Amino acid sequence: MCGIAGIFFASPQRAALRSIERMSDALRHRGPDAGGTFCDDAVGVALGHRRLSIIELSERGAQPMHSANGRYVISFNGEIYNQKELRRELMARQRVAWRGGSDTETLIECFAAWGVAATLKRTVGMFALALWDREERRLTLARDRFGEKPFYYGFVGQGESTALIFGSELKALRAFEGFDCAIDRDSLALFLRYSYVPRPWSIYRGIFKLDPGALLELTADQVAARQRDVEKFWTYEAIVAAGLSNPIKDEALGLDELERVISEAVGLQLEADVPVGAFLSGGIDSSTIAALMQARSTRQVKTFTVGFDEAGFDEAPHALAVARHLGTDHHEIRVSPKEARDVIPKLPLMYDEPFGDSSQIPTSIVCAVARREVTVSLSGDAGDELLGGYNRYVIGPNLWNGLSKFPAALRSAIGPALSSVPASAWAGLGRVPGLGRAVAPFRDKAYKLGSVLGELNSADDLYRALVTEWSDTEVPSLDANRRSTRLDDVSLADLVADPTERMMLLDGLTYLPDDILVKVDRAAMAVSLETRVPLLDHRVAELAWRLPLSMKIRDGKGKWALRQILYRHVPRELVERPKAGFAVPIGTWLRGPLRDWASDLLSVERVKAEGYLNSEVVSRLWNEHCSGKRDWTGRLWNILMFQAWLTTASAGQGAEQSEIASTCGLRLVR
Repeated sequence: MCGIAGIFFASPQRAALRSIERMSDALRHRGPDAGGTFCDDAVGVALGHRRLSIIELSERGAQPMHSANGRYVISFNGEIYNQKELRRELMARQRVAWRGGSDTETLIECFAAWGVAATLKRTVGMFALALWDREERRLTLARDRFGEKPFYYGFVGQGESTALIFGSELKALRAFEGFDCAIDRDSLALFLRYSYVPRPWSIYRGIFKLDPGALLELTADQVAARQRDVEKFWTYEAIVAAGLSNPIKDEALGLDELERVISEAVGLQLEADVPVGAFLSGGIDSSTIAALMQARSTRQVKTFTVGFDEAGFDEAPHALAVARHLGTDHHEIRVSPKEARDVIPKLPLMYDEPFGDSSQIPTSIVCAVARREVTVSLSGDAGDELLGGYNRYVIGPNLWNGLSKFPAALRSAIGPALSSVPASAWAGLGRVPGLGRAVAPFRDKAYKLGSVLGELNSADDLYRALVTEWSDTEVPSLDANRRSTRLDDVSLADLVADPTERMMLLDGLTYLPDDILVKVDRAAMAVSLETRVPLLDHRVAELAWRLPLSMKIRDGKGKWALRQILYRHVPRELVERPKAGFAVPIGTWLRGPLRDWASDLLSVERVKAEGYLNSEVVSRLWNEHCSGKRDWTGRLWNILMFQAWLTTASAGQGAEQSEIASTCGLRLVR
């Protein structure tokens, strides 16, 4: 795991070395072990690299790395888990004088022998990379199949000074001396709706995110013309279509095969020359990964969880019970509400563009905890999207079947009543024994649906309402135009007929790469921790889409198949409980200890002066939330994360070099 950066001028420039060093230094947290640059002033190209050493810890793994024939130079971020297999295949065809054991060397020599696209199709791994072809003077950019590793790029400057700049995080691009991109108001509107900025856009006008499974090749002439001809070497839609057309009909066979491919993925991802551990929340996904890790390991696996000193938000006892059964070397950190809140001021620097998923707080803490003991940690992410875990997959279709029986006019009349239930009433309902945390997600969905209930015409409309904070007409960003996203792609109905499976497909195309994977990558790399996601081995995904929906959702519960596998390793009573998520009580904090911080960021004078948001709408939401009339946690948190990010971005480059994450004071329990 590392950080990469680069520049490609439309014409030769001697400023490249100074710029690439600044860009690489901005990514030091992603690669604290070493750094390097490559510059060719005669062409106007420069590559930078910051290294977090995982495999081949010696200088033989240093980057940017040259191919043995001298033609190619690579800056690579990620891991190629099947690199040993690739080496064997390459050596069966030709003689290779290997200099070391790094997967970067494996990759560049395969590129030299087979070409980029052909090699990437053979890989099992996660990556973002830049490859410079010195012979053809061509730059190739690529990103892994699911978008585990980030990749930002865009054009800056004019005329002969036009340049393509790229990097792992926006802070690297901002470090380029000619960076002058304005905030993109259309992207801001998307962020407020979805809690993240969806691909291919970023918060800056003219700066983009490379799509998962994509290649972008550029010559100097294409840089001068600002061409973005992105090609795909792999698409999620293709494996979904292939899986649905070739379903597994034997459940026992399907379960055995699912356990086999996940276990093999875990085995590959245990390969490292540094300590490896796992996050463990006690839920289905993380418990399965920890169980399969321990089954493959001859030593105790190190597992990590965070316990919160907040009533109703502590998952640590469940994780401890699973860890004791598996016999892992378990590490639990107790976090007080104040310690959790102390993370919030660091989030804008950590995430580097507005990001509104509040589970970023516990995620950043557990990453910091794990980094004390290991350099690599496996996670259970992607189980929900691949195997039907989100509550909306169960609730959504059933809810629509009921709602569709009522005329739109009646639904329009019901909607405002649903939206006007005061927050205090929901809070009282939450104190009823047996309901507890289940009330909060139901309340949030009720508020979201209330304002659009009469406008829903399909299960897809209902899904979009559930995954957005604002409708198009409500979003309070000023001077913004509406942009379509993959969530608006009606052609997906032709690919996937079942509305539940279509939700899963859309989440895999949008929410997974743009929210979940971003959340974990930034939190982990802020403390120089590599995270790996076994369930995103593409062969696991291919098999998951061959399983019928009945093996994913059954008896009102998701992830049926994954549960059956977990029960082979862990008693069901240790993991069977309502899905809770990785939440903290942001709404309550905003009315209490975070009130002064939020009031400052949301003041009418400040919002008006900045000119990005409708100050009247912001003021109304804040007043209603503070009074308890409504619970606007989701909308307000997105606004606050933009306001806090705006303050950090306006502070200039000096702020980029400050310490991003610290965990001194957190209490190790066991």
